[in-house]
Amino acid sequence: MELQKMNGHSREDGFDGLEAMTEHEEFLPHKPGAKKEIHFTDFEGKTSFGMSIFNLSNAIMGSGILGLAYAMSNTGIILFIILLVFIAILSAYSIHLLLKSAGVVGIRAYEQLGNRAFGPPGKMLAACIITVHNIGAMSSYLFIVKSELPLVIQAFLSKEENTGEWFLNGNYLIIIVSACIILPLALMKQLGYLGYTSGFSLSCMVFFLISVIYKKFNIPCPLDSEHTNITEFTDGHSVINGTDDVCDAKLFTINPQTAYTIPILAFAFVCHPEVLPIYTELRDATKKRMQKVANFSILAMFIMYLLTALFGYLTFYGAVESELLHTYNRAGALDVLILCVRLAVLVAVTLTVPVVLFPIRRALLQIFFPEKPFNWAIHICIAFSLIFTVNLLVIFVPSIRDIFGIIGATSAPSLIFILPGIFYIRIIPEDQEPLLSRPKIQAACFAAVGFIFMVMSLSFIIIDWVTGESRSGGAH
Repeated sequence: MELQKMNGHSREDGFDGLEAMTEHEEFLPHKPGAKKEIHFTDFEGKTSFGMSIFNLSNAIMGSGILGLAYAMSNTGIILFIILLVFIAILSAYSIHLLLKSAGVVGIRAYEQLGNRAFGPPGKMLAACIITVHNIGAMSSYLFIVKSELPLVIQAFLSKEENTGEWFLNGNYLIIIVSACIILPLALMKQLGYLGYTSGFSLSCMVFFLISVIYKKFNIPCPLDSEHTNITEFTDGHSVINGTDDVCDAKLFTINPQTAYTIPILAFAFVCHPEVLPIYTELRDATKKRMQKVANFSILAMFIMYLLTALFGYLTFYGAVESELLHTYNRAGALDVLILCVRLAVLVAVTLTVPVVLFPIRRALLQIFFPEKPFNWAIHICIAFSLIFTVNLLVIFVPSIRDIFGIIGATSAPSLIFILPGIFYIRIIPEDQEPLLSRPKIQAACFAAVGFIFMVMSLSFIIIDWVTGESRSGGAH
């Protein structure tokens, strides 16, 4: 029992002495002077509780925050809040399942949980889903850099329109940003070192939120004679809001765009690939302590998401566009505050890319070099290859709205619902929790909800494509 207390677990947590000893031996520091074998996921936790919250919050917060006001305009305020609460609670429960599974078997890598549950196919499946999802997230961040950074430079130079110079070309700018900022941060050996940049990134998004709230009381409604967002943008932000409300808040509404709202929200709360790496590097790591990190992070992002969506929607109502910052152009392209907000958002998404890259690199290492000790050459090559690939996607794919819809409807439910549920059922020993026990039945229902959600979302999106309806541009 003393050993279990040292490890932060008791029998009520579903741990027996042998399992607690396994995790204790694998992840807690050994006695002074004892030799310690280094494993792939074996780090002595050095990241503080606060820094871990910054890292996980930064992983949760994505470019989807810019599309939440548009999502609210297509669901109404009440339905949006219900969906947001629903997804946030399920995300926290999903992390609970992951942490419990990881604690029982002494593993803190998502891919290795797949290996423990289903062997090599499970490991490959988890690694592929993480890779696809996070590459989609990285692409969405760099798309924001590509579309917003030229506008910021243009405003600083007091130019009314893009005059075609190389420094106003988004393709050149994302290459420069990737080489000078993202790559050096991505070469950090451990995720904990990015806690300071994550904290700064979150500060930028708090400034964004404060500005959105402030602008609600400074922008008149209606803005102009057009009250639906039908503006065509060359960078792929063209959308048509399905609502016809003008300066009138809808509490509940359903239209063809509502089908995209749940994938947008689910995609916005996915942080599960980052949970276990952050758990590994957490100081004095226990399941209870990591669950607190997750709960604080989800609560903080829930508040930011809700306030951003609410005040963004109440500023423009039916005229809100799928990318909130673009809507502010209609209130004045050279507005100083909006210029500062654009800059803050650019800093935030740029500093988030390295955090999202870490789980992809871990997944690739688990697939190709599972037993190999840390190697700087491999570490650097994977980071460079990933950033190079994402740059190619962002440069040559003109619009990835529909790709994000597919990713949000497939990888998000897999990472939040399906995989944690089935991992839990397979990994927790039956002598602790029989197959028909309440926790395993809950986990099975949880996975089933994810599968139903995935099928329904994909069906609605495909029907939307086939019928030629206008589509939203939400992404993580």
